Amino acid sequence: MFREHAPPADARPEQTPARSGTLPGYTTSRDAILGYVLAVPKSQQVPHFGRIDHLFSQAPEEAWEQRSCGDGAKGPRFYHWAALQITSIEDFDGEMPTHQRWALARRSISKPEEIACYLCYAPLGTTVERLVRVAGTRWAIEEAFQAAKNECGLDQYEVRRYTGWMRHITLAILAHAFLAAMAADAAAKGAAETVPALRPSPWQKFGGSWQLATHPSPLTSPSSVHAH
Repeated sequence: MFREHAPPADARPEQTPARSGTLPGYTTSRDAILGYVLAVPKSQQVPHFGRIDHLFSQAPEEAWEQRSCGDGAKGPRFYHWAALQITSIEDFDGEMPTHQRWALARRSISKPEEIACYLCYAPLGTTVERLVRVAGTRWAIEEAFQAAKNECGLDQYEVRRYTGWMRHITLAILAHAFLAAMAADAAAKGAAETVPALRPSPWQKFGGSWQLATHPSPLTSPSSVHAH
């Protein structure tokens, strides 16, 4: 999401119907605006244009561009993307908008009939590449939730009240964040520290010939072994 200031407490895109197409910028004032890239159903209505899927069905082929929305488990995730700037909503945007409204669509390269649609609200000057990247972060969020379920039991709860549920979810997510931070820290330090110590070869070169060392050298870490 595009954040300029903290969002209002009730700004929850996942709970907003958005069917009318008059989705606001989640604002409490002209000085506090939260932009978004929000997945919507194909039946979503776009002001002055009708259904969003009908809108993109009329897009010329050259409007679809292959772009990566970020790396996945097998490398960059490429799709065909099309983006269209749509009319501002004066009741929310004012006479001099600071943000631009967009309709965005993602089409599978191998299965063109599979299309996902988004409504976007981003600061003026935001590129399509940026919108695509933000849309792609949803995959990372889903992966993080799945990892938290597998590693920390995020979904393993039996509660009757909201307080108990919130405590479990909070602790599970905190535990997953701790594990992720520890893994990242270990990766940053490098794998060399985890390699077992090595015993140098008893073969030693003296003068022009190889000989066996009389007394084996003590265990040596890889970083202390030098070529002569």
